[in-house]
Amino acid sequence: MLDDTLKTQLKAYLEKVTQPFEIVASLDDSDKSQELKGLLDDIVSLTDKITLSTDGNDARTPSFALNRPGANISLRFAGLPMGHEFTSLVLALLQVGGHPSKTAVEVIEQVKGIEGEFNFETYFSLSCQNCPDVVQALNLMAVLNPNIRHVAIDGALFQDEVESRQIMSVPSIYLNGELFGQGRMDVEQILAKIDTGASARDAEKLSAKAAFDVLVIGGGPAGASAAIYAARKGIRTGVAAERFGGQVLDTMAIENFISIQETEGPKLARELEEHVRQYDVDIMNLQRASALVPAKEAGGLHEVKFENGASLKAKTLILSTGARWREMNVPGEQQYRGKGVAYCPHCDGPLFKGKRVAVIGGGNSGVEAAIDLAGVVAHVTLLEYDSQLRADAVLQKKLYSLPNVDVITSALTSEVTGDGQKVNGLVYKDRNSSEFNTIALEGIFVQIGLLPNSDWLKGTVELSSRGEIIVDARGETSLPGIFAAGDVTTVPYKQIVIAVGEGAKASLSAFDHLIRHN
Repeated sequence: MLDDTLKTQLKAYLEKVTQPFEIVASLDDSDKSQELKGLLDDIVSLTDKITLSTDGNDARTPSFALNRPGANISLRFAGLPMGHEFTSLVLALLQVGGHPSKTAVEVIEQVKGIEGEFNFETYFSLSCQNCPDVVQALNLMAVLNPNIRHVAIDGALFQDEVESRQIMSVPSIYLNGELFGQGRMDVEQILAKIDTGASARDAEKLSAKAAFDVLVIGGGPAGASAAIYAARKGIRTGVAAERFGGQVLDTMAIENFISIQETEGPKLARELEEHVRQYDVDIMNLQRASALVPAKEAGGLHEVKFENGASLKAKTLILSTGARWREMNVPGEQQYRGKGVAYCPHCDGPLFKGKRVAVIGGGNSGVEAAIDLAGVVAHVTLLEYDSQLRADAVLQKKLYSLPNVDVITSALTSEVTGDGQKVNGLVYKDRNSSEFNTIALEGIFVQIGLLPNSDWLKGTVELSSRGEIIVDARGETSLPGIFAAGDVTTVPYKQIVIAVGEGAKASLSAFDHLIRHN
């Protein structure tokens, strides 16, 4: 099952297992069960700390549980955790085997203290870059606390469950049989939802912090770069982010970040955070900014308020809150979001295997999405508002070579239709004839660009007609001492490499401001 290189790497990891445990597999006569048996045989052949039993009787086959004698751990994989989930499997083996997690001590203690009954089920796809964060978080929580149980389920393999629960987006997380959440979540985010007092305690803790010299709002590439450049100056630096990594977390292949020939968004996001943590930077995650209160006088403190009631003060601010997927804003879009309307083809594409889908948008992201989906689904219809596609020529050539793709230009999507439970089609207007046409399908992937995350700034710093923060050549906004960087600003070309440079520039400008005015 595993090649020699992967076996060598895995064997080195498994040397960190200190406490023996057993893998209990539930198998049948299917090919997938035989594949899983091969994978588990490979694992136990690499260490004497892990044994394998095939006497499991779980209703989901193939599946396997990790059981450590004397420990009440309920952790199971239903399916073959390969692809993006192979890392989740390796971490689960290590953690069940007694190897400590790198998660912050206070978070671990909070998990251990949770009381109640928490039966989690996570549906993932092997091509989903967002799913491993959820799977790994809940696996760790199941290892730490016997009140928490977790099953990670490959949605593509257990299609009957996906259909019965009408799951059309991954990761989809269920708690005690009810939908708990969809999309990327880490341990702290899950804790915030199940530990009802956590938000208030966190807000009180944040509000008590002393003022920062530089406070960065946003943890994407621009925010990470700004934090590093500020911390290297030896000044008090903080980063408050809704999720560290920002939209990079939702990006699959990255092949144009200079000096790194190829990587994936989640990996780059982890490396950015690890780099920031090499310095004395106060990282405050899960913090969504809600209001900006500028300093009332020169040399005064700016204040940022957050949705949980916390507030932070700083001598200078760097706003790097990035952007989010642009929505179509048509009837039915919100009603069927997660029920056929999706924004991540890499994550949710496998759930539409053998079905008909549409991609909205003819730029690079839209055409790339259509090409990827064409290899999974039965048919793709790409709709573009303009009279021609805007994607690079090489992408268009590939798109038009695919036999199961139709392209419709001059098409204005006007409505998402459904049966009350899930998408069954869309309506578009032909901009040449003004006629309305209907396409029957099961999924719609929206790829029409980005919107700046600047709503919370209206009435404070000056914004462009598109909602972007207007900055000068130094990254300074219309308010002295407040700077901005990255996709939320008017700087053209929304690229990771540009955001990193703009973050550095804004940080140097903030330091210069501190020298001159404080």
